[in-house]
This record gives sequence, C-alpha cells and structure tokens, in this order.
Amino acid sequence: MSHTEFLPETLPDNPLPIFAEWFAESCERKLQPNPDAMTLATVDADGRPSARIVLCKQLVTPPGYIVFFTNYQSRKGQALAAHPFAATVFNWDSLHRQVRLEGRILQSPPEESDAYFSSRSLASKLGAWASQQSQPLSSRLQLAAQVAKVTAGFAAKSLTGQTHVPRPPHWGGFRLWIEHIELWVEGPGRVHDRARWSRELTPHDAFSFTAGHWHSTRLNP
Repeated sequence: MSHTEFLPETLPDNPLPIFAEWFAESCERKLQPNPDAMTLATVDADGRPSARIVLCKQLVTPPGYIVFFTNYQSRKGQALAAHPFAATVFNWDSLHRQVRLEGRILQSPPEESDAYFSSRSLASKLGAWASQQSQPLSSRLQLAAQVAKVTAGFAAKSLTGQTHVPRPPHWGGFRLWIEHIELWVEGPGRVHDRARWSRELTPHDAFSFTAGHWHSTRLNP
C-alpha cells in the first residue's frame, strides 16, 4: 500500500465504516501476528493509569462498539468496575494506519460471553478457571499445579470422557462503546492525516447506549 493514502477530503458523517474496513483488511492480510491486538488503557480507583495489550474479538457497527474478554477480577477488570471508561489504540504499522478509540464500558450480556468462551480451546478454558489473574504467584510450578487441579476436577465430573468446561462466573466480555474515534494515516515527511469524530451516548439498558450523531474535525499531525 502506498504511503500517500489520505482520509477523504470531505470527512464522512460516520467514521465507523472506515474503521471496519481497516480492521477487516488487517485481519485478512495478516501482515502482523495479531492484527486484532490493541493497547487498552484504564484508570484504577486511585486515578492511576495502566495499559496492556488485549485482543479485539468483535467490532459491531452499527451501533458502534468493540468487544474484548478478560477475567473480571483482574487488574483491568477491577479498574473498569471502578471507572467504566477506557481508551484503546490499534497500530497497524504495515498498513501505515492507526485508530484510537475512547468510550464507555459495559459488561457483555452473559450469552455473548458464553458463546465466545465455548469457542475457545480446552486448554484456554481450563486456564481461565486456573489463573487468578493479576494475583501474586509464588512460582511457575504453583500455576502448573493450579492448572492440573482444575483439569483433574473437570475430568472427574465428566461421564462421557469429553471434558465440558463452562464459563467461569468471573470471566467474560466487555463492550467499549465508542464516544470518540480518531483515524490516522501515515504521511510523507511525517505530515500525517488525522481526523477525530465524537458523539454523545445515552444509557439505554444494562448492555447498550443510544448514540447521537457524529461530529468531526481534522487535526494537525
């Protein structure tokens, strides 16, 4: 792809189709090992920021949210419970593109979390039960022992020989509802192309918001 790609001169009313196109292309071309990887930034109860890489498992447009999954009792899970807002960055170096999102966090409906958990490998399911994510661990051997204990426990419950592992109650999805989105394209001489869109979100129910119209502006690089 040429480095001279630019955003449309007249910014579209809705930026999400561009984001969806970029996201799909990054996943299809697989020019980097985890094209769905994003940096997720949160703020804890004391106002201290923290960032880590997570995988975006779904982009839903419309209405405009992304989904990722984690242990609700982890550091990020507790931070999101204390302050249900987050920011993410998708950086696709190979495509010379970047997307920044900021928005509000809601937990996924149980059926959404169940559906994704059921698609995971057996080892990943057992790991979700065994790992007390973000808690102190004395050694790698302790973690191996926790996995072995969980594996034996579910195997003992199985009558068919095929281990069934349900979703742990402390594990599931989060939906980041997009309030602000910035699209960035690398430009020659580091004169990049940037634009930002914002909208208002009004709570609708436990899992969704009603979204207002987007307002856009171009930004200096």
